[in-house]
Amino acid sequence: MNDETETGKKKSGITPLSFIGSLFAGWFGVQSEANRQRDFEHGKFSHFIVGGIVFAILFVLFVAMIVQIVLKTAGS
Repeated sequence: MNDETETGKKKSGITPLSFIGSLFAGWFGVQSEANRQRDFEHGKFSHFIVGGIVFAILFVLFVAMIVQIVLKTAGS
């Protein structure tokens, strides 16, 4: 029964949580070989491109926000 559940998950693709985990792991360069193979076999290329771009934009905005906070507190 466990094999049927795993097979059903493999056929349906990756979950949103595993997609986000793959984005983070790929961004920091710590993706496991098993997850990389899963992503290439079941994930959609366009989803990873869009997700990577969105993650990069959010990361830049986060860093800019932190810099602004530091500059404001250093000037006080």
